[in-house]
Amino acid sequence: MISSDLERAASSLSQPDPTTLTKEDLDASSNAPDGGLRAWLAAAGGSCVFFAALGFANAFGVFEEYYLSHQLIGKSADDVAWIGSLASCLQFAAGAIGGPLFDRYGAWVIRPAAVLYIFAIMMTSLCKEYWQFILAQGILMGSAMGLIQFPAMAAVTQYFDKKRAAALGAVVAGSSIGGVVMPIALSKMLNSTTLGFGWSVRIIGFMLIPILAFSCITVTAHLPPRKSAFFMAAPFKNVKFCLITAAMFFMFIGMFSPLFYLPTYAVSRGMDVTLASYLLSILNAASTFGRVIPGILADKFGRLNIFVIGGFATGIVIFCFDQAKSTAALVVYSIAVGFTSGTIISGGSAALTICIGNPQEIGTYLGAAMGFASFAALIGPPVNGAMVNHYHGFAEMSYFSGAVSIVGGLFGLAAKAMTPQGIFGRT
Repeated sequence: MISSDLERAASSLSQPDPTTLTKEDLDASSNAPDGGLRAWLAAAGGSCVFFAALGFANAFGVFEEYYLSHQLIGKSADDVAWIGSLASCLQFAAGAIGGPLFDRYGAWVIRPAAVLYIFAIMMTSLCKEYWQFILAQGILMGSAMGLIQFPAMAAVTQYFDKKRAAALGAVVAGSSIGGVVMPIALSKMLNSTTLGFGWSVRIIGFMLIPILAFSCITVTAHLPPRKSAFFMAAPFKNVKFCLITAAMFFMFIGMFSPLFYLPTYAVSRGMDVTLASYLLSILNAASTFGRVIPGILADKFGRLNIFVIGGFATGIVIFCFDQAKSTAALVVYSIAVGFTSGTIISGGSAALTICIGNPQEIGTYLGAAMGFASFAALIGPPVNGAMVNHYHGFAEMSYFSGAVSIVGGLFGLAAKAMTPQGIFGRT
């Protein structure tokens, strides 16, 4: 019986170092319910967290276009991009704190972070100057995002083993649904009503309050808190972990460029401003399928396999950014880039779980990886914006973003080479 439990745990975690595990850890990992009311409620609550947090971040392209023609009309594209890139960076960097907080103290840490997030949205609605947007929408909102996202993701991971990649895909798909709803709602309120910027943003904040309240109730931990040190060096001693983290870093640099610049590029091609903002909704709708379907396939054909394929596919699609020149081509392109890039966050998170021995350390491992990869979200959009300003076009930006995404895929292949199954194995 004990031998059977050990075999199942080793299989699901790709043979982690047995010296890091206790019998109780192995039993807890192998006895993950993989379903049931509490598990799916936690997944639903996690999906709502991503709807509210990453879904809002996915709408930054609407803010980018609006700021350049209204509040921040004198600023360059890369200046404005710093607001969104700072928020994107901190929403992953804060995972380095949010993940260990969950491991040590449980899922209740989501509640004060959710209040902080709503406060940040309301403060953004009052902003008028560049430094105010940096503080409210960049620093405060980004930090709050990370403190609610990673405990939610870690909680869901504790409930699932054989269906882990599919469950994480379903959770992160909440951000895609939010990325469909929020750009349309914001664009309509900003461009087609007399509400103005302040009330348009505040309405989004009020809409998110009951959604986050549901998450605070339903996201719970399956395992008791761990008692070891808050920060751990063990993840960075694992070569596979470091390679997968490096892969995510380079993929993140590339994948954010369409989210930030697709509406601006579409307007430069003569598309109506409102219709251009809908491209983000189309992209995020396609991303929903790009997170759920590859998640299901990852559990069957290997988590690293799907993650690597997603990185290569995203790079190839981003290379073609400035070749979409008509309205029809831009719509098709939005679908393609949404589906391919959708595999990166959920796929990367699922791939990282092959490195985790003790399931009570999942939050710490995820937070450490995303914290390092967060610097890519900080530097990527401003670098791309500087290229747009310097070359007065989007071709160079697409070449750079596509290339670094493919480099990320190569790091993923290197991680596969470190596994017992090798590059061509089911890992």
